[in-house]
Amino acid sequence: MKVLFIGDICGKIGRKAVAKILPELKKELKPDLVVANVENLAHGKGVTKTTLDEVFAAGVDWATGGDHSFSNHKQAEEIYNGDLPILRPANYSAGVPGKGCSLIKLGDKKILLINLIGRVFMRMDYDCPFRKLDEILADYAAENLSAIIIDIHAEATSEKIAMSHFADGRASAVLGTHSHVMTADHGITSQGTARITDVGMAGSAEGSLGIEKDDIIKTFLTQIKYPHVIQEKGKAIFNAVLVSIDPKTAKAKSIKPIIKFTEIK
Repeated sequence: MKVLFIGDICGKIGRKAVAKILPELKKELKPDLVVANVENLAHGKGVTKTTLDEVFAAGVDWATGGDHSFSNHKQAEEIYNGDLPILRPANYSAGVPGKGCSLIKLGDKKILLINLIGRVFMRMDYDCPFRKLDEILADYAAENLSAIIIDIHAEATSEKIAMSHFADGRASAVLGTHSHVMTADHGITSQGTARITDVGMAGSAEGSLGIEKDDIIKTFLTQIKYPHVIQEKGKAIFNAVLVSIDPKTAKAKSIKPIIKFTEIK
């Protein structure tokens, strides 16, 4: 069984890159499930129904989120409490819209998709992601799961690596998001968990983390915070990982980084 996980899709250029690359990639790799982190989907902050429809039409099956999941407050209830295949981090405080995990049925196979958010260097005081993971795994302990996929959306590499150790042997894959830069530490543990500290992003390849570079440089030079502008055209990068899993054991067999570039006009 194969799961394709796409890094943070950032803005219009990221959505267009996904629409351009993903259909052919699916033909080539034939994944059973395609998941993407979408917390930066709508011009870099949050999601809208329209932008979600774009990536679902391009071939994304399920979406995960992060610290910007609720940046678009007006549509939050509709998006997260409706029937859309989207998660927000499970360790948000109680009472927020949506859910943080889902049991996805693919024929006779069951995949548990879990979305968590880190706390180190983050602005909000989220609940503990480690304890929340224990709670979720306990809730689904009776299920005969073919795979458990975790998106840990966190700033600190140490926290994401710690999560991969914490979930080692209990999850099929622990995939980091948020930094927008793919790390070079992908691998499989001795207990069969695929892991990577950060999957990267789908977005502008010519700026800084998907943001137009000039105002970022001005901010560093002056210590005055300039607006974040996302380029809508130009060279785009598409980062993802393909995780192959044995559905009988829910253990990962391989993890393959994918890096592609395209021109968005």
